[in-house]
Amino acid sequence: MAEVIEISRLGLTDQVAARLRTLLVEGRIPPGAKLNERVLAEQLRVSRTPLREAIKLLAQEGLVDLLPNRGAVAVKLTETDIQHSFEVLAGLEALSGELAAQRITAAQLTELRAKHHEMLAAFERRDLSNYYRLNAAIHAGMNEAAGNPVLAATYARINARVQSLRFRTNQDEAKWRLAVDEHSQMMQALTERDGPRLARILTEHLQHKRDSVLQQLRAAGDAAAIVAAPK
Repeated sequence: MAEVIEISRLGLTDQVAARLRTLLVEGRIPPGAKLNERVLAEQLRVSRTPLREAIKLLAQEGLVDLLPNRGAVAVKLTETDIQHSFEVLAGLEALSGELAAQRITAAQLTELRAKHHEMLAAFERRDLSNYYRLNAAIHAGMNEAAGNPVLAATYARINARVQSLRFRTNQDEAKWRLAVDEHSQMMQALTERDGPRLARILTEHLQHKRDSVLQQLRAAGDAAAIVAAPK
C-alpha cells in the first residue's frame, strides 16, 4: 500500500511541475518574481507538499532559482547571461542537427514531421501556447535523434533557463512568421539528411532568437527608465 501512495504522490508532483512550468514559460509568473506558495497552492488546488517538490524539480531544470532568505524565484537572466546562453545553445543545436541528419530513424522522422504539421496548424490558429509546446517538442526530438545523451542533457539544462524568453519572441507577428519559415527549412534539410545545411539553419534560428530576446530586454529597460525618470 505504501508503494502505491508513493507512486501517486510522484505523479501529482509531475502534474504540478508541468502546470508551473507552463506558468513560468508563458510569463504568467514573470522573471524575477517570487513563487508564493500560498497563492500557487490555491491557484493549482494542491497542498504545499507536492508544490514544494515540484518547485525543487523546476529548480533542477533551471527554470527556478532557490535563493537564501527569498525562497524560490523565477529565473531572471542578465543581458550577458542571455548572450552566453544563446551562444552555447547555437553550437549545441548545430551539432545536434549534424548528428540527427546522420542518425535519425524513419520512425523518428515521421513523428517530427507530424509534430511540424501540428505546429503549423497551431500557428494558423495563432494558438501560441500549443505552438510553443510543439516547437519545443520538435527541438527535443531532433536532440533525441542525434543519439547523444550527453548532448541532449546539456542542451536541455541550458535551454530551460531561456524558455520564457524564447516564448515571448513569438508574440511579435513578423518574428513568429520568420521562426515558422525557419522550422519549415529545418524539416526539409532533415528530410534530405543534409547535416551541414540543417546546422546552418539551426544556428541562424538561434541567432535570430537571441537578437529578438535582447531587443525586447532593452526595450523593456528603456521603458522602465522612462517611467522611473523624475517628472
